[in-house]
Order: sequence, then C-alpha cells, then structure tokens
Amino acid sequence: MVSLGSVFGLLLLVIVRASRSAGIGFRFASYIDNYMVLQKEPSGAVIWGFGTPGATVTVTLCQGQCQGQDTIMKKVTSVNAPSNTWMVVLDPMKPGGPFEVMAQQTLGAMNLTLKVHDVLFGDVWLCSGQSNMQMTVLQVFNASKEFSDAAAYQSVRIFSVSLVQAEEELEDLDNVDLSWSKPTAGNLGHGNFTYMSAVCWLFGRYLYDTLQYPIGLVSSSWGGTPIEVWSSRRTLKACGVPNTRDERVLQPEIKPVRNECKSEGSLCPLGRFVPLPSVTRPVTHSVLWNAMIHPLCNMTLKGVVWYQGENNANYNRDLYSCMFPALIDDWRQTFHYGSQGQTERFFPFGFVQLSSYVSTNMSDYGFPEIRWHQTADFGFVPNLKMPNTFMAVAMDLCDRDSPFGSIHPRDKQTVAYRLHLGARALAYGETNLTFQGPLPKKIELLAHNGLLNLMYDQEIQVQRQDNKSFEISCCNDHQCKWLPAPVNSFSTKTLLLGVNACLGTVVGVRYAWTTWPCDYKQCAIYHPSSTLPAPPFIAVITQQVPRLRTGASGASLQGQLL
Repeated sequence: MVSLGSVFGLLLLVIVRASRSAGIGFRFASYIDNYMVLQKEPSGAVIWGFGTPGATVTVTLCQGQCQGQDTIMKKVTSVNAPSNTWMVVLDPMKPGGPFEVMAQQTLGAMNLTLKVHDVLFGDVWLCSGQSNMQMTVLQVFNASKEFSDAAAYQSVRIFSVSLVQAEEELEDLDNVDLSWSKPTAGNLGHGNFTYMSAVCWLFGRYLYDTLQYPIGLVSSSWGGTPIEVWSSRRTLKACGVPNTRDERVLQPEIKPVRNECKSEGSLCPLGRFVPLPSVTRPVTHSVLWNAMIHPLCNMTLKGVVWYQGENNANYNRDLYSCMFPALIDDWRQTFHYGSQGQTERFFPFGFVQLSSYVSTNMSDYGFPEIRWHQTADFGFVPNLKMPNTFMAVAMDLCDRDSPFGSIHPRDKQTVAYRLHLGARALAYGETNLTFQGPLPKKIELLAHNGLLNLMYDQEIQVQRQDNKSFEISCCNDHQCKWLPAPVNSFSTKTLLLGVNACLGTVVGVRYAWTTWPCDYKQCAIYHPSSTLPAPPFIAVITQQVPRLRTGASGASLQGQLL
C-alpha cells in the first residue's frame, strides 16, 4: 500500500519539475546564483530568468547590498510570451566586487523580489569535453597541495553542470551538480570524474596568478563521449556526418599491457584501471549540446577550453577535421547571439591535443590521426580554418601507472599551464611569450647527401636522438612504406635526418606519429627555454619541395595524411 505522503511527495516533485521546465514562476536562470562571476568589460553581462508574461522586471546592481544609496545601475524589461523569459544586459563593469544583483517583478499590485549576493566581475571561461576534462582535482598528482593552495584563490569561482541528455535544445539547465562556489577541498575533489574539473580549475588558477582579478569557471563535461554528442544537428549535417542517432557509438579499444596484468591470460583486466561512474554514456548525437551547452548560451563568456577526442579515435575519425572546426564556429555563433552580441563572435577557443595511452597495437594510428585532425590537418593553430584558437600539446605527459588507466594521465598541472600560456597570448594579447613548441617551416631533401633538412620556426632542443621519432615515407615500384629516419645532426634551428634507408623515393616525413610517442617529458624535440614540446606533424614532399603554408605565427608546415 502506498502512503498518501509518498503520493503527495511524488506529485510535488512532478509539479516543481514541470514548473521549472516551463518557466512558471519568477526566478533567475539556473546558473545565476550567489558567488557567481559575471563577464567584465568591455562586454556586458547578461542577467535573465523566467517570470509571468506581461510583468515588468527591474534588475538592480548594487555595491555590497541593495540598500538605497548603493545602487550602481538599473535595467528594466518585461517578461516575454510564450517563452516566459526576461533578459537584461548590464553596462560593462570593471573587474572586482562583491556586488548584489536584485530582480523585482511587478504585475499590478503583485511584487516579487530575487537577490543573489557576493557577485564578482571578471573573466568567465567554459570548460568542456570528455573524461580527461572531467577528472577532478582529487585525481591529479599532488592533490593535497592543490586543496591547501585553494584558500588563496577565493576570487576564482567554480560551477559544474549535471550530466543530462536531451533530444531537443533546452532553454535552461535541467540540473546543476555544483552551484557557483568558492573553491574548497570538498568541491574541488568531490570524487572521481565528478567535480571540479582539474584542468578547468588549474587553468583558471594560472590565469588568476597572471591577471589578478576574478575568474569564473563553468565545467560541463562527460567522460566517454564523442564529439558528435556535443555538436548541434546543423553542425553534423554540414560535415556530412551519418545520422546515427539511435546507433551505439563504438568506443576506442583500450587493451591492457603485460605489466598491467596479474596473469598472462588474454582476458586479463587492467590491474590499475578504475572505471568511470556507472552512468549510461550518451550515444545519441547532439544530446549534450542540447542539455549541457545550449542552456548556457545566454551567458557572456571570455572563452572556452576543450579536452576531447579519445572517443573519436575509432568513430567518425576521418570526419573530425571537419566536425571540430565546425563545432567551434557553431558554439561561437550561438553564444554570440544568445548573449545579445556580448560574447565576442570569434571568442578564444583553446584545446588540449590528445595525450597518450598504453596500447599493444603498434599499427593503431587512431590517436596520432585525431591529434592531426584536431588542428584541421594543419599541424598548428591558429590557422585558416581555426582562427583565434590555441592548443596545449600533451603527448609527452603520459602516465603508464595511472590508477585510472593510462588513458587518464594525472599530470593535469602541466596541461593547464600550457593551455594558459596559449590563452595569455591569444585571448589576452601578451607579446614576447612563447606559447607553442617549434614546428618546421621549411623542409629540403638533400638526396645527394642522403639527408632531409628540417628548418624550424623557433630554436630547438634535441632532447633525445633515436631512430623512432622521425619516419620517412619511402616509395619504390608503386609501393610505399614508413621507415625510421635517425637524427644525423642538429643546430639551433635545424635538424638533419638520415634517409639512406630509403632505396626509392622519399615522398613524406612525419614526427611522433604513434599513440605513445615518448615517455614522460622525454619526446625528441622541445623549445629550449619554455620546455614546450614540438607538436606531431606529417608532410608530403613533392618534387623534393614540401607544401608550406604561412600561419599566424609565421611560416609553418601543412601536410596531408598519407
């Protein structure tokens, strides 16, 4: 027998949920809350919510608390039908705080008031992607120190979106895991793959160290997800992605290696692998765009950082070079229009190039090809297809002994540090800052000497000389294969590869083209002072002259997958 109390409780839950989704009642949007950070000047922050159609809403910004003389500005609007929404754009504000935001709804003789307090103005960054973005501070190296250091960063505020899927675009978030909060050990390390995103937090912390004003971090990530679930339907259609909304998405096959097993059996599990939470992973295209990104589009942002791609190593891999730039452009356009033009149309977009994981299949090129496709097949960013973007190379931050599986390396500090260098250069215009590793700007085949000459755009540090990092494509009698190309010699900006192993024609060269290019911070080429790794590349050599393209940072290399 079911009690009346249980029935009433269930009915109340249904009513509240229906009220929220329909916008009934007077309230702020789900992410407008105490302790939030709003985007500072030159943009205006958007304040919006739900109310009664026809009612007038007055939004007041106050220094400290809204008590008469503390008013800074007032904005008046009305509730629109049939969406039951209201919206105002605040005048641009300098960084700082705290402030209070008060919204008052008036309809006839009825007045309702909402307030949120301890509001700061600064830069707001959205962080998204799959499990390497979802990993929390609890899961990284030196977690206890990160927790203790958080006390010094009370102006870096954090917010985490719940894991929700939707078949159609939602106007507001269905649920929130962590409302706007000051950082604590409890909310930075709530659990494994929950909140708060370590890459997101550390990125914001490094930015705060440089900028010295408030930073707002919004985390919206879900492990084990392909890019298709984060993309709108229009984006996928533009890239010719098959409509597989009801198909299960193939996951990358990650096999254990011998030293991670306790037995010699072929079914030996990963001895140190900790599975992700037992939540059904999204497989239907666009469902996370609909539920976890689109509801944020009215928010005024400074930029986005992204860490995703592992789950496309074996799923629509060849379409990634279209889907990723298309996702970036679509997010930019949607946030620009959703914020009434306050979010820049081409806001800065940073991303992490895939790291490494232990694989027994040495001929699996899923990861190196995705790394390449993450740059729209240019090998560097920004480029013509990906303007105002920045990239953190992470292939040398591998972690063979990670308790979460080698696909989840624990050094997120270096990842975030490299990301923040790109943000400082691209988003904040800092000059004379090295934010990316060296890349060849010119390649010459010296056939008579049996050498391939690589001339780099920056100084290089050859950290390791081997015959594995560089390979040449050698063709003979219409048959081509990749052969090792050992480093012969090097100078400040040039490197010579030996190509005598090729008895035919050298038609291409590639660098670090494997799932696991090197051990931790031991790749072959770095920038000498910044210790930034050279990114992987692949290039076609035609008539002994490689194809070159001039990028935003000078002459650089463009290649084609062979």
